[in-house]
Amino acid sequence: MATVQDLLDILNDIAADDLAEAWDNVGLLIGSPHHRITSVLIALDPTIELIGQAQNYGAELVITHHPAIFHPLKSLRTDQPVGNFISSALQTGINVIGCHTNLDSTRGGVSDVLAQTLGLVNTEPLVADKSCNDACGLGRIGNLKTAVTADGFIAGMYNALSPPWLLEAGPRPELVRRVAVCGGSCSDFSETALQAGADVFITAEVKHAAARWAEEAGLWLIDGGHFATENPAMPALQQLLTSRLKQADMAVQIYSARQDPPLKLIIS
Repeated sequence: MATVQDLLDILNDIAADDLAEAWDNVGLLIGSPHHRITSVLIALDPTIELIGQAQNYGAELVITHHPAIFHPLKSLRTDQPVGNFISSALQTGINVIGCHTNLDSTRGGVSDVLAQTLGLVNTEPLVADKSCNDACGLGRIGNLKTAVTADGFIAGMYNALSPPWLLEAGPRPELVRRVAVCGGSCSDFSETALQAGADVFITAEVKHAAARWAEEAGLWLIDGGHFATENPAMPALQQLLTSRLKQADMAVQIYSARQDPPLKLIIS
């Protein structure tokens, strides 16, 4: 029977822990590496509702993209969200692994999936990780097979990602062919995207200063939302883990959680 450590080893092969940013917190965050597992639930966010889903699936392990424990804990209050999540996981015997910026940087990770979902080809890292020899790094930049109008590109984004909204800054180009993406909060890479020749840069949580800069610099910058730009990687990770476990002859079921974007558009 597989153990939590077996999953950690497979995950480390897919998205090595040393690819994570120095400020990040990845790996086994709650539980024991010796705990035996028969099923795993994958999700973007560690929420109380996720613990209930894990119980329904009979999952002894939850893998979340955003770490359940991110900042150092000075207290563990069960009347607060983080403490409640940790307490609930411990009480139900559910182990929790965080796979965050290592999954962002690895080949086949968050930004690769986003790029593929949008139809990009010949992609390469937007910000390469020089310590990795396998096209690792944050963000991706590539080309559409056929150039499209800005309106056509927006329609494609809504069709591919189903975002609750899109925000834009900067001028729309006449045609879009070269596209930069970075799932999650990456607007600090806007200048990098422009220098790499991107007609548009898609990311999330765009800062006011970055939006104003894009306006002045002439870069079309689209905020697709944190959830919409990262969540497509969760089913992809499910498929990849399922394949790796089958190769290793480990009978473990991998499920993908049902989660909705926490932010919604207000229509008056």
